[in-house]
Amino acid sequence: MIQLLQWLAVLALAALAGRLISKLRLPSILGWLVVGMLLGPHAAGLMSQAVLDAGWYKTVIMWMQCAFGLMLGTELVWSKLKCYGKGLIVTTLTQSLGTFFFVSLVFGAVFFFAGLPVYLAFVFGGIALATAPAPALSIVNEFHAKGPVTDTLLPMAVLDDVVAIIVFFTVNSIISSFVSGGAVPLYMIPVMILLPVAIGLITGLPAGWLLNRARGRGHTLAVLLAGITLTAGMGWLINVKVLSGVTLNYMLMGVSFSAAFTNMVGEERLREITEDFHPILAVSLLAAIVDLGAPLNYHLILGAGLYTFLYIAARGAGKYFGARLGARAMRMPDTVQKYLGLTLLPHSGVSLVFTGIACSTLAARPELVGVVQGTIAAAAVINEIIAVIVAKKGFQLAGEIESR
Repeated sequence: MIQLLQWLAVLALAALAGRLISKLRLPSILGWLVVGMLLGPHAAGLMSQAVLDAGWYKTVIMWMQCAFGLMLGTELVWSKLKCYGKGLIVTTLTQSLGTFFFVSLVFGAVFFFAGLPVYLAFVFGGIALATAPAPALSIVNEFHAKGPVTDTLLPMAVLDDVVAIIVFFTVNSIISSFVSGGAVPLYMIPVMILLPVAIGLITGLPAGWLLNRARGRGHTLAVLLAGITLTAGMGWLINVKVLSGVTLNYMLMGVSFSAAFTNMVGEERLREITEDFHPILAVSLLAAIVDLGAPLNYHLILGAGLYTFLYIAARGAGKYFGARLGARAMRMPDTVQKYLGLTLLPHSGVSLVFTGIACSTLAARPELVGVVQGTIAAAAVINEIIAVIVAKKGFQLAGEIESR
């Protein structure tokens, strides 16, 4: 009960900080991140490590990750996706794979001259290509962003997640051949992508049938809450009882669940559903961002070295120019070419998860673990604060949110 009250107090303070920081013409998410960091285990400790490790807390966050997947899934309308076609796929690949290769190349050269194994550079590249969707989605939600950049970013966040899983776990499995340590077998990679999608479809199809017949906000929310709970519960059960050492992506389950019912209901009904769900989505995003900030150690900013700043710069360049290259080649709108890359910079949640997995694989080489942990952890703190501001500016420059 005390842990629950501590968490609720942190959420309340984060919401207040978000309101205050929005008056400075900055995204509320920045306030949520900073409060999570300052009240997390590395600072004031109101949201202690015991809270972060508690079973009830992990279950709640798991549910909320599934819930905010609805913001992405409800944008995956098949008729709209056909309009993006090859442009969306090509741009996703150029910005994600471009980041992987560029970061790997930069660190390959650096590690060669530093006397470190060159294969470590591919670990950095595999971590760098992922984009954390929650920060950008929070900005879209707060400022009601609309336009070509937003329309491209939302489905791209799903595809980017898929590419990140494939590339990172492939690299991690190959790296395990150089060092002793645990790695996900290559045959598990398609399972990690297809299984969350299958779970979401299993629950999303009957939810779509019910939502077409439900009337009133109460009935709509009952169907959505039951569907999310069933989806997350099935994922948890498979994680615990079937898979070992592999964690399925709950956001991807939520995306698949909502994409299924989105393509079964009409446009007007979908608008009603999203409006009814909006308050729950807002709370889920708040909790997810606070959870993102809590593990970040602000002390690492003072100890950040050359590798950290090199990582932030190389990843930023890979995302921006990779997105610009793909968008230009596919003749996407001018604003997408110029500003999409700026909205792809948030990173820390995914990077910390991937870092933990990579360090487990490199456990036999503690000196390499230290390099990866120190670099990525410090970069997570610095990059996330900068990325939130830059992402909001990207939407603003694209003319998709009002200046304020």
